[in-house]
Amino acid sequence: MKSSRKSSSIDRRSFLATTGTGLLAASMPNVTKGAALAGSDTASSAAMTASGQASAGLLRKIPIGVFDPVYEKLSLDEMLDRVSALGLEAMEIGTGGYPGTGHCPIDELLADAGKAKAWKKRFEDRGIHVATLSCHGNPVHPDEKHAARDRESFKKTVLLAERLDVSVIVGFSGCPGGTPADTQPNWITYRWPPEYAEMQDWQWKEKVIPYWKEAAKFAREHGIHRIALEMHPNFVVYNPRTLMKLREAVGEEIGANCDLSHLFWQGCDPVEVIHFLGKQKAIFHAHMKDTVLFPDNVEKYGVLNFASQVADLPLASETFRAVGYGHGASLWKSVVKAYMDIGYEGILSIENEDPILAGPVGVERAAWVLKNVRSELLGS
Repeated sequence: MKSSRKSSSIDRRSFLATTGTGLLAASMPNVTKGAALAGSDTASSAAMTASGQASAGLLRKIPIGVFDPVYEKLSLDEMLDRVSALGLEAMEIGTGGYPGTGHCPIDELLADAGKAKAWKKRFEDRGIHVATLSCHGNPVHPDEKHAARDRESFKKTVLLAERLDVSVIVGFSGCPGGTPADTQPNWITYRWPPEYAEMQDWQWKEKVIPYWKEAAKFAREHGIHRIALEMHPNFVVYNPRTLMKLREAVGEEIGANCDLSHLFWQGCDPVEVIHFLGKQKAIFHAHMKDTVLFPDNVEKYGVLNFASQVADLPLASETFRAVGYGHGASLWKSVVKAYMDIGYEGILSIENEDPILAGPVGVERAAWVLKNVRSELLGS
């Protein structure tokens, strides 16, 4: 916290002029050839200019928030005090699946409307909006017990969102096996040899589309029309094309949790992705998380060589970073501008999985970057 207070005294414009690869170099002394392979700052800035510059007075001030699992060691009130002190305005709360329910006793809140109201008021009393509920899981897992647990988690999350008047639910598309006999998921991205195309077609036709049609219908019946699926490796929706494939098959309840950290390493241009999905009105939520690519290792090993532990970084091609530590602030400024340009109605939700700036430290750094670039765009 001391270092955070000290850094906050740096002039914002000076920060925007210097942040980026230098920040990474300070924390990763062995990285060579710079930190950001997808030197997207220039390209994305150009894309931002090409999209047209709106007057700052017309731009929406998108709330900045945080996803709660990063504060798993804190009680609800301790977490809220920490988030409030950072000046954050919203939160994404885990309600099951991989994020767990550490700050949301979902069964209690569903059983007692009074408790649900009191729980939400603890956020409101600190000026924090409960913007989304997240139940990332695998509801089409070939292990029926696993799938049933995650399907039930989704249904409970829908019911709680209805009770709390929360309009967005975040999750994963899931991934089934490749055949009815499989016991583990089979992530298929390449349709050759022919048996892989057959398995992928079976996954979508028999498992993925039927489940999500049923899930979207359930959500719709309870007033929830925005299911934000994170485009994530190891799940059938992992890029904008697969997201749109599921949306076209199921309906407009399906949209994106646009987590660019999973798209940087796939070679996507972040501004182009936001504009593409934005034209379809298909972005319901946005995780704020960066990715750094290590050029020397990308050249040797390719991009399918991710690491999430510090000990594995010397041989890694990429890893997650806090916002501003994989790509410079100028790129993140163009990202926030793109969200403003498309009329994005959600929040910018910080999810920190940085192995170097772990836990709340990474949240503080990301929040500082995002608040500064937002202020620049709004002219405040």
